[in-house]
Amino acid sequence: METGIKEFARPVEASAIMELLPSRPRVLALGEPTHGEDTLLDLRNALFQELVEQEGYRTIALESDCLKALIVDAYVTSGEGSLDDVMRRGFSHDWGGSQANRELVRWMSEFNAERPADDPVRFAGMDGPLEITGAESPRRALTALHAHLAAHVDADLLPCTADRLDELLGADASWTDPAAMTDPYRSIGRTQQARELRLLADDMVTLLETQAPHLAAASSPADRDRAHLYGRTAVGLLRYHSWMADTSPARMARLLATRDGMMAGNLLALAGRGSVLVFAHNSHLQRDKSAMSMRGHPKVEWWSAGALVSTRLGDRYAHLATALGTLRHHGVDTPPPDTVEGILHAVPDPQYVIDAAQLATSAGDTHAVPRVSPYFGYAPLDPSHLPRIDGVVYVRHVPRD
Repeated sequence: METGIKEFARPVEASAIMELLPSRPRVLALGEPTHGEDTLLDLRNALFQELVEQEGYRTIALESDCLKALIVDAYVTSGEGSLDDVMRRGFSHDWGGSQANRELVRWMSEFNAERPADDPVRFAGMDGPLEITGAESPRRALTALHAHLAAHVDADLLPCTADRLDELLGADASWTDPAAMTDPYRSIGRTQQARELRLLADDMVTLLETQAPHLAAASSPADRDRAHLYGRTAVGLLRYHSWMADTSPARMARLLATRDGMMAGNLLALAGRGSVLVFAHNSHLQRDKSAMSMRGHPKVEWWSAGALVSTRLGDRYAHLATALGTLRHHGVDTPPPDTVEGILHAVPDPQYVIDAAQLATSAGDTHAVPRVSPYFGYAPLDPSHLPRIDGVVYVRHVPRD
């Protein structure tokens, strides 16, 4: 088996990635099977740098808050702020503390310093302002969207005043109560104020669209992109908060689907302005349905962001899934030979990329079964997903940092 697989193994380089694909995709997604391992992030950095330099990709998007990412983008494109401050304020999920993420931001800034000002590599977040413990207040997105419209359209076209918006939003702590994640009765997402805010958000997004010719003449493309980002985020956050107040059995599935829907909207918007490299968990980037099993609850399924984007973009979307051999500091030891990871592990190379179709043939020949992991934070590859993956990046061993 080693000889057959090794024949198709290639170094993890931009040229090898492009050889796997029928054409250069608009969105090239690199998925990771677990978070927080700098070995995987270092590999990502090296590959993304090559793809930027050799293939002309001009946006790098990570699984981080799309609004906080504006701070990082301002730093890498125009030098606003200090690196320490940007890493502290520009990421969600504590990603700013990662040395590999810091090196990526530093490299982007240095790369842009040598580039024409009209052709920088941009930074973006694909995620909404969401954490595992809940969601942010929609205040920032709503007030920024209102301010953009108020600066460019007649006041009588606005659906409300800034003061009315502030009154309806109330205290941010009411929106960010972590208890609401597990207790829908603690959420304010279906109060009368929240319902009115959803209508106002919809009216403001509609105003962006119906005033598009005027706004195109009165504001810059960057300002309009940002306004649409605020609009998508405001609508998504208010929808998310509404589902947090849901008491039906479908509550968690709707929350997860709403989050991935927000991710997909952000990726499609980024693709509208140019080619995109994106790095996130495989469960967000795969073309298949995602699933999650939580203790004491039935399995939850929802369509991933990758599935939604792929439906829109077709073969202009490509997904490379990363698979792991050993992750011993989390109890993940040598993979069994009848799993996808076990087939890949037969090749002694420390890292390589392989065509997913070739791997699927080998997995089918050996009747591969899904790997079972003792570490909840690690999601092994499902053999049934291989036909809808473009390539697999294999990392034989992730050492303890």
